[in-house]
Amino acid sequence: MTVEVEIEKEFYGRKLRKKKGEKPSFSMHCSFDADSEFAVLFGCSGSGKTTALRCIAGLENPDAGTIRINDTLYFDSKNKVNLPPQKRKIGYMFQENALFPHMNVRQNIEFGLKGLSSIEKNDRVNEMLGLVGIEELEFAYPDELSGGQKQKVALARALAPNPEVLLLDEPFSALDTVVRLKLRKELRTIQKKLGIPVIFITHDPVEAFTMADRMAVFDNGRVQQLGSPEEVFYHPKTRYVAELVGFSNLFDDAVVEGHGQGDECTFLWSLGTEITAPYIRRMAGDRVSWGIRPENIELVNNGSGGSDGSVTSIRKEDSKNLLDGVVRNFVNKGTSWIMSMKLKDSGAVLNVEVTNRIFDSLKIGAGDECMVRIKTSDMIVF
Repeated sequence: MTVEVEIEKEFYGRKLRKKKGEKPSFSMHCSFDADSEFAVLFGCSGSGKTTALRCIAGLENPDAGTIRINDTLYFDSKNKVNLPPQKRKIGYMFQENALFPHMNVRQNIEFGLKGLSSIEKNDRVNEMLGLVGIEELEFAYPDELSGGQKQKVALARALAPNPEVLLLDEPFSALDTVVRLKLRKELRTIQKKLGIPVIFITHDPVEAFTMADRMAVFDNGRVQQLGSPEEVFYHPKTRYVAELVGFSNLFDDAVVEGHGQGDECTFLWSLGTEITAPYIRRMAGDRVSWGIRPENIELVNNGSGGSDGSVTSIRKEDSKNLLDGVVRNFVNKGTSWIMSMKLKDSGAVLNVEVTNRIFDSLKIGAGDECMVRIKTSDMIVF
């Protein structure tokens, strides 16, 4: 099963109507696709994710483009195809579960089943109750359920009509961490069992990384990057994507000096020193940006200690990408610490993430000097 989306839509203020000469307040031009996999639309609030989902469901009409699921055209502006929502084989799970309060769990799930006999409806509801693991709740009412249980009912209701694709708009955002983690795992299991495309919206990077087979990163109505979670999180193609996925060390001052033999690397002048970076096809003198994740920076032992393995020992001849600085402060993240240091050569601030074990062994505090190494293989340049 496949989903192919290539649409354009413009908004004009609150009434969404264009006045003569008025420029759109928001323009969406997005293109992405998904197979029978878990596809995540990732980005900040207001980036166009929900609009794209509503267009797939037929709740919004694009101005132009196409939406195709399997071999069926749901929308085609050129050929004037626009299937109404009720004719689209889609399951939609909103951020709010929107259960009918006067119906019990069984009745809520059964609500979307049309054209089936009583026996067929009963069998299908039983199947859905078993699929999401809430058989014992079939006669409970929404006000008797926990938040996680309500979301399971909403999921069962969305899946009951046997949709070709399941759309989920931040369904776990209002749930506590423990319940959210459990539902993520269960939803992934259900998707693998059913083998249908699931398109899931989130602005949580951890949720995106752990859930996705494929990611589409949205910004200002456009897909900035499409790929696997590993490609997006470790090899972002733009500064926006890098910032979004946790590259808190981003620098825009770099100038290309040249390249290593056989194009094995590129030399940059940045932060008041020479930085050896992965090879990029740029000319000497070009200005570029580069970044590295805090957890990919090594603390370096310059010979004055660290024999317990808490920091990396280094030989004098292997001194590339070494940076000296002064520790400004530490922030506790629970399982690790973020150390902020001010670099001596440039005055720029670098964030370094260290494990609790390493932090406990450092015996340093604000105002102490520190040396770190930037690993070339973990850098991004764009």
